[in-house]
Amino acid sequence: MLTPVQPEGWPAPRGYSNGMMGEGRVLLVGGMVGWDATLRFEAGFVAQCRQALENIMAVVRQAGGGPEHVGRLTWYVTDMAEYRASLAELGPAYRAVMGRNFPAMALVQVGALVEPEARVEIEATAILPA
Repeated sequence: MLTPVQPEGWPAPRGYSNGMMGEGRVLLVGGMVGWDATLRFEAGFVAQCRQALENIMAVVRQAGGGPEHVGRLTWYVTDMAEYRASLAELGPAYRAVMGRNFPAMALVQVGALVEPEARVEIEATAILPA
């Protein structure tokens, strides 16, 4: 459905794509934090990341899609050092939710998120079949 776009001669990205292309209905998923359906936050950075991804996928599934339809993720973290230190644990948590789908991504450190307990917020763009 979605096709990675890789400029000729560029090194292969690790864990993301430089671009994604597809046709269909566009689904914009607002920023999701690491809380569950009862608004209780998960403990720990990696657990919050996984829950935020689970929340994104709940919206995508409600619209009729799956991880393969997610073409872009934008991550907002409150501590870049914590993100970097968590990479070994974060990879398996990501793949447990998203599989081997690696959309175009951006990662930004921010001063704070609207929910004081949140350590990560992720927004997504999906392209679903027409």
